[in-house]
Amino acid sequence: MSETVRLRDVVEADLEAFLEHEHDPEVARRSKFPPRERERFMRHWERQILDDPTVFVQAVMVGDELAGNVVAWWEHDRRFIGYVFGRAFWGRGIGTEALRLFLAAEKTRPLYADPFGGNTASVRLLERHGFRREGVVQHGDDEHIMLVLRDTP
Repeated sequence: MSETVRLRDVVEADLEAFLEHEHDPEVARRSKFPPRERERFMRHWERQILDDPTVFVQAVMVGDELAGNVVAWWEHDRRFIGYVFGRAFWGRGIGTEALRLFLAAEKTRPLYADPFGGNTASVRLLERHGFRREGVVQHGDDEHIMLVLRDTP
């Protein structure tokens, strides 16, 4: 990959781009995550992500362009990871490099992810980084794959 991928802290100005990513119909289809209206989205990011010291979130930059974000959070006694990239950045190795950088900084293991089963690109991305399938979970009518990273690959 010839493009330089780096991570940086998220700033409030990034949220508009993240909102656009979430509202992309293809992102919503692949993630099976319904887009939130603007006010609810902003409130969630400001209060539950940026203001929570237990959440680790990074903006993904490709050169000077904001490509997306990667985030880790606690859900009960499990640490989860999730990410969203703008569609213009798909299929270019950016997610692979961003996840590699993020996993080097996020040291908690085990680390869980539960992408929609039909999102084979996301499942493959996580498996490429050492996540292993440990079952399925239902979110509404949709089956998601439970993936776990137990050790750093």
